[in-house]
Amino acid sequence: MRFVVTRDVEEFAARTEQLLAAHLECNLLATVVKSVLDGAHREPPPLLAMGIDADDEVAFAALRTPPFPLLVSPLEPGDADTLVDLWLEVDPELPGVSSVPETARAIAAAWARRTGGEPRRTFEEAMHVLTVVNDPPTPAPGRLRLPEPDERDLLVAWMREFIIEARLVGAAQVETVVDDRLRYGGLLCWEDGEPASLIGLNHPVAGAVRIGPVYTPAPLRRRGYASSAVAAASRRALAGGATRCMLFTDLANPTSNKIYAEVGYRRCGDWEEIALERA
Repeated sequence: MRFVVTRDVEEFAARTEQLLAAHLECNLLATVVKSVLDGAHREPPPLLAMGIDADDEVAFAALRTPPFPLLVSPLEPGDADTLVDLWLEVDPELPGVSSVPETARAIAAAWARRTGGEPRRTFEEAMHVLTVVNDPPTPAPGRLRLPEPDERDLLVAWMREFIIEARLVGAAQVETVVDDRLRYGGLLCWEDGEPASLIGLNHPVAGAVRIGPVYTPAPLRRRGYASSAVAAASRRALAGGATRCMLFTDLANPTSNKIYAEVGYRRCGDWEEIALERA
């Protein structure tokens, strides 16, 4: 495979569209591309790569929006060394990689061979998909709604809390992320007298809408808000034309895996993020 590195987001989006739409594992990458096209994650500028096969077709895509890790589509392990060699020429401080496990591990191993650094898996997730929504066993009081304009600061605070609690990077970009989501209706609230939970709906990709993040402040947990919000948001997406919904769950959090299964989500794959730590 021949790899091409670029900063031309428009060209990258056009040439990778078919690949990203064809695989549920590429949904996260595809939605980040859409956000960049909408003006988010532009500073510092993103770095992108495409893998071109023997038929001159795009068979691989990679994207990094600093400070976030490298997002990559599934890749044959034997191609990881070539990709890493090229990537490190333009992004020598690569902090991590996020993908399906086989690909993330192959890229991390190639990076370690070249740098002498130590890969460290930061979290393991499961991918889940849903086509029919079940009612939660114990529906929560309240309703799902779009946020009010004066709730923007609350959403920023909750999004920041979510990022810190989930051990993610990007807290410094949280206001930009929230504003981008609000522009396209990608954030919803579960209200029970007052806002009780935050839930995200990402850009649709080939009929699939990814749910997330889902965040309930600690004092309001164990009341069923997350289950009811996910069920209602999934119904909203399907009613709006989606053919399926998907989401990621932290395998270290059995509660989230259980409640999403109860509303109809079924595990369909795995995902890993690996930090790349220099010696």
